[in-house]
Amino acid sequence: MRMIKWQNGTVITPDQTKLPLQEVTLEIKTVDQMAEAIKTLRVRGAPLLGAAAGFGVAIAAYQSKAKTAAQFLAEIEVAGTLIKRQRPTAVNLFWGVDRVLNKAKAVKGTVEQLKTAVIQEAQAIADEDAAQNRAIGKHGAELIKDGDTVLTHCNAGELATVEYGTALGVIRAAWEQGKKIKVIADETRPLLQGARLTAYELKRDGIPVTLITDNMAAHVMSKGMVNLVVVGADRIVQDAVFNKIGTYGVAVLAHEHNIPFYVAAPKSTFDLTRKASEVEIEQRKPEEVTHVGCQQTAPDGVAVYNPAFDATPLKYVAGIITESGVYTKKHFSKFNPKFLL
Repeated sequence: MRMIKWQNGTVITPDQTKLPLQEVTLEIKTVDQMAEAIKTLRVRGAPLLGAAAGFGVAIAAYQSKAKTAAQFLAEIEVAGTLIKRQRPTAVNLFWGVDRVLNKAKAVKGTVEQLKTAVIQEAQAIADEDAAQNRAIGKHGAELIKDGDTVLTHCNAGELATVEYGTALGVIRAAWEQGKKIKVIADETRPLLQGARLTAYELKRDGIPVTLITDNMAAHVMSKGMVNLVVVGADRIVQDAVFNKIGTYGVAVLAHEHNIPFYVAAPKSTFDLTRKASEVEIEQRKPEEVTHVGCQQTAPDGVAVYNPAFDATPLKYVAGIITESGVYTKKHFSKFNPKFLL
């Protein structure tokens, strides 16, 4: 099922902050609304952010009253800058904006022709992501044996992509192949994407899932209850994988228990011009930690540290599953900008 659609200047997508208790559809009609949806995690997930970013610029293009190509390009540049400012770590957000802007700049034509090019490029990002996730699932399913139990962290499923999912796409593909697998989902504090979204998706699709708190991961691994770990990614650099906070700890635990740790992500998530030390990690508001929903659970005024992501060194990663296949440790030493050419 498509998680994001373009309908005559309006972007249609689920409000992920309402799940699993309510299924609410967002109708995003302005660039400001798209920026707010991204900032507040109504729209989230690295591949989905790439598509949302493209569609955000497309909204600006659709609504533009510019008389000249130069005016039009200036308007959509402003829209792209606004969207980029919302979240600093997930690289697909920047990639989606830049891809659409670059397409517009390459077109020599009227304003109407530029508008058409922008909207078509945004749609192409969405269509490609859907196909890429299917390919990721196919390649990753080969790593899962009949009877395996897979642990995953945060949500890298259909909700985090345009369609099918990355980490959950791998799990979904194995299930569709008839493999009798089970999934253990970390709840993923502080915003509970594992509990609210991953458990929701898997339960909806009839894939056996057991929810655990984040601090139970070591215990279930020590009991032999996990055969492999598959997670998504928000940015992959030369020496690390950035993903939801807590992923690094899961990777270390998997390494200690000799459990393969895999990352599933499209190539658009690679940022091989950078190393981990050069990436800004998003810091989010204290209330996400001091409250669970609307209920305050910590004393007033307590200091809070709330990074949204952490970096997992590649030494803990058994392989990265992409639409082109699985890259293993023998490839990692070659991770540089030319690698993806």
